Amino acid sequence: MDARAAGERVEALLAELRTRAGPQAGAAAEELVSCLVELYGTGLATIVGILHQEPRLLDQAAADPLVESLLLVHDLHPLDTDARIQRALDLMDAQAEYQGVDEQGVAHLSLVRKGCSSAAVRQSIEEAVTNAAPEIAGVDVEEVTAPAEVPLLQIMRRPAATR
Repeated sequence: MDARAAGERVEALLAELRTRAGPQAGAAAEELVSCLVELYGTGLATIVGILHQEPRLLDQAAADPLVESLLLVHDLHPLDTDARIQRALDLMDAQAEYQGVDEQGVAHLSLVRKGCSSAAVRQSIEEAVTNAAPEIAGVDVEEVTAPAEVPLLQIMRRPAATR
C-alpha cells in the first residue's frame, strides 16, 4: 500500500463526508482519524523503542518505504532531516550539494550544471528531497555552472645539454 495514496484517499473521504453528511459528521470523522493516528503512533513508538536495542533491525525496518513513511508521520525516523536528505541525494548520484535547512524550513541545494540545465533533473531532485523530508517547507535549488576545465600545464626540467 502506498502511504501517500492512502493519505490522499483519507482526505478525499473526509471531504466527501463533510459534503454529504454535513459539518458535524465531517468533524466526527476527522476526530476518529486523529484518534486512530494517535493510537497507531503510540504503538509504533513502542516498537521503535524495542528496535533501538537492535539498530540493524531498525535500519532495515526504516528502509521499507511504507514503514519509513509511518515513522516520518510520527516523528520516529532514526535519521534526522539532514541525514535523510543527504541519503536521498547520494542514492540519486545527483551533482547537488546539500547546504542545509534554514529557519523557515526550506532545504537549500546547489546543483552543479555542466552545459544546459535540465528542468527534469531539478524536479527529480526536489521530489526526492521532499519525499525524504516531508517536514520541510520547501526546496530551493540554486544552479551553479561548473568551472570550465582548464588543461593542466606541466613544467618539466629541460634535459641537460650535451656538449
